Amino acid sequence: MEMQKTNTTSVEKFDSSSYMNMELLRFTTAGSVDDGKSTLIGRLLYDSKSIFEDQYENIRATSERRGEATVNLALFTDGLKAEREQGITIDVAYRYFSTPKRKFIIADTPGHIQYTRNMVTGASTANLAIILVDARQGIVEQTKRHSIIASLLGIPHIALCVNKMDLVNYDEAVYNKIVSEYREFATRLKTKDIHFIPISALNGDNVVNRSKNMNWYEGVTLMYLLENIHIASDINHIDLRFPIQFVIRPYSDEFHDYRGYAGRIVSGVIRKGDKVTVLPSGFSSKIKSVELDGKELDEAFAPLSVTIQLEDDIDISRGDMLVREGNVPKQSQDIEAMICWMSDKPLQLNGKYFLKHTTKDVRAIVKEVKYKLDINTLHRITENVSIGMNDVGRITIRTTAPLYFDAYTKNRDTGSFILIDEGTNVTVGACMIID
Repeated sequence: MEMQKTNTTSVEKFDSSSYMNMELLRFTTAGSVDDGKSTLIGRLLYDSKSIFEDQYENIRATSERRGEATVNLALFTDGLKAEREQGITIDVAYRYFSTPKRKFIIADTPGHIQYTRNMVTGASTANLAIILVDARQGIVEQTKRHSIIASLLGIPHIALCVNKMDLVNYDEAVYNKIVSEYREFATRLKTKDIHFIPISALNGDNVVNRSKNMNWYEGVTLMYLLENIHIASDINHIDLRFPIQFVIRPYSDEFHDYRGYAGRIVSGVIRKGDKVTVLPSGFSSKIKSVELDGKELDEAFAPLSVTIQLEDDIDISRGDMLVREGNVPKQSQDIEAMICWMSDKPLQLNGKYFLKHTTKDVRAIVKEVKYKLDINTLHRITENVSIGMNDVGRITIRTTAPLYFDAYTKNRDTGSFILIDEGTNVTVGACMIID
């Protein structure tokens, strides 16, 4: 409703370039249990001065009550009571902070195998995945599992942080062995931009400040990487996709004829005067105005949320999509996708589910389970396939109405959807459409 209020006031001219000055980087952390994910995030927040004094004092007091010799920075992200009691991360913990160069959203995900689905949730929108490795343990099964999931989800960048270097006397040979082993494993991943950093999250080595204990390391700190890694090209600025989320009709004397279409640009660039096609009707019109926060833009780009006015009155509702004329997504009721199953109840062949794709809701039936993926080896299991919690597999579904979509590798927004249980209204599957 706030969007309606701000977009139906007088429209001023606005320079959208100011929105490009502060990029937003979304990143997720993953690793095995006790690799130090929460401690790393606490260190990032503390050393970058993104923690309020009262927050720090609360964590200091909690650490003292628990008999810990130092302030436990992991408690900044372990928000649930059960997490603090057990010293583990159970749910996805989101944290927000900023530096003069960028804004950040962190998703701290669990390390336990039974919480793999939580990693999928946290990583689904990430630009970068920080994968932690305990320097004493080296590459383990969870390292490979989380790397493969990051690759399947199309995360463009991976930072492999070899943590707890202080516990191996900052030995360069230990670090080099882990890097060599991971490079060999990473040849099977789709993600090719991989960075390696030796750190000690507990002591702060190479997290925000350079380590004096590892003079042999000539690379950048983790914070420098987060602030400077190139992410502008991660977004598809070629194919315009604008799913309609809300139709704004004020029904007031001042804006009697106002009709705006609000939503988030998931890819592409949109400008005043551009000719667009409305899906599924196929009617065309020109952009009359592009508005953001009550101000008119010359152009807007993904991932901004804006309100569009068209020159023609066309019947448009939630779930429709604006695309550029001559550049339309695929249309089908039969779709193949990779699915990560998130429910205790296994996926049902011929089972009926609600499907949510961008802003469109339809019903769907699972027609075929082609295979289940061994997440550790990438081996395809084709016989007696059952998709249970945390499993990843390939399925074919049929929807009650056509979807307009792109391959996930081309567009992570129009190339993904979720399945929802009809009886409980719980999200049971996260899906990535195959080209």
